[in-house]
Amino acid sequence: MSTPRNALGRGIGALIPSQRPAPRAEEPASRSTAGPAELPLAMIDPNPDQPRRVFAEAELEGLASSIRVHGVLQPVVVRRAGDRYELLVGERRWRAAQSAGLDSIPAVVAEVDADDRLEVALVENVQRSDLNPIELAIAFRALADTGATQEEIGRRVGLDRSSIANHLRLLDLSKETQADLEQGRITMGHAKALLQVGNLERRRALRDRILAEGLSVRAAELLATPRTRDEATPRRPRAALSPELQQLADSMRRRFQTRVRIAGGAERGRVEIEYFGADDLSRISALLLGDA
Repeated sequence: MSTPRNALGRGIGALIPSQRPAPRAEEPASRSTAGPAELPLAMIDPNPDQPRRVFAEAELEGLASSIRVHGVLQPVVVRRAGDRYELLVGERRWRAAQSAGLDSIPAVVAEVDADDRLEVALVENVQRSDLNPIELAIAFRALADTGATQEEIGRRVGLDRSSIANHLRLLDLSKETQADLEQGRITMGHAKALLQVGNLERRRALRDRILAEGLSVRAAELLATPRTRDEATPRRPRAALSPELQQLADSMRRRFQTRVRIAGGAERGRVEIEYFGADDLSRISALLLGDA
């Protein structure tokens, strides 16, 4: 391997010389691999292991506008791949440079094996906080599939093991919920709350409620925790409700979007409506009193 693995944990900076040596008289500066060289954009291919999946069009256009005026101020990093090059770091700049109409881009050619290109791109993106939680989770899973443990992945990217584990758990969410997290409709805190709900139908219902009502992470946690506790703790069987009362309870659950219990019979009993927090109580009260 050309590049030691322990260098990757220090980021792509460990692969790029801090100073570019002066080129020999017979060697054009553009051929040196020790510093930036102008490479044709058409000769560079995207990294097939690029962990970043979302490139905001507005951000790319803003970067392209800046490049048209100032040029590309920071070189991309590539590796040789046959007679072409593969991007390791700087896909946003590469895309924006194409949009800006450039023919070439400053690039540093690093000696990195194909097996290490995911790790290099991941380390750089983590250090820049450029990846969303799902992108990180997918990249961590790809590293785990190579045999790396969570502790090893954490050491390579500069995160603790629990952070790696929490991200990997996100892949247990439905593709729909993963998309919510990737697009910023829910946060990492909401996702952790959803993962507390073992029942997939209830998890989906809580996800829908988070989106519909804009629930805070705390409210989502309060709604998720009782379900986990109830599912984990055996309960004494209750007397079966009549079909009419069961239908009424189901209608009230749909109406109030929370748990509703009816105990007793048609002649005598009680109705319990759960709420979680002052906002939830206010919402349910408004529905009960006809103010909603």
